[in-house]
Amino acid sequence: MQNTAEDISNAASGHKANLSNPNTSSDSKAHSKDVLDSLPSQPHYGAEDQNKSKNPNQVAGGLKAAINNPQVTEEGKKAAQEKLDNL
Repeated sequence: MQNTAEDISNAASGHKANLSNPNTSSDSKAHSKDVLDSLPSQPHYGAEDQNKSKNPNQVAGGLKAAINNPQVTEEGKKAAQEKLDNL
């Protein structure tokens, strides 16, 4: 097993489910609790991608799409236009 944030999150999910399952033994629940206690607190799924900068052309395209989307509120369109003007 790798130790990526996704792997840690998946392992934690399984052990949390085990703790909530009324059909598992107390020994199994104790093991899951020990494993959860040893995992890093709150792994951030996708955190490794947050340091990458966003493509300004894609950001501008998304903002323009929001401005022209009839389902976006006037307030949302105004906010998108302000962000677009600041790029």
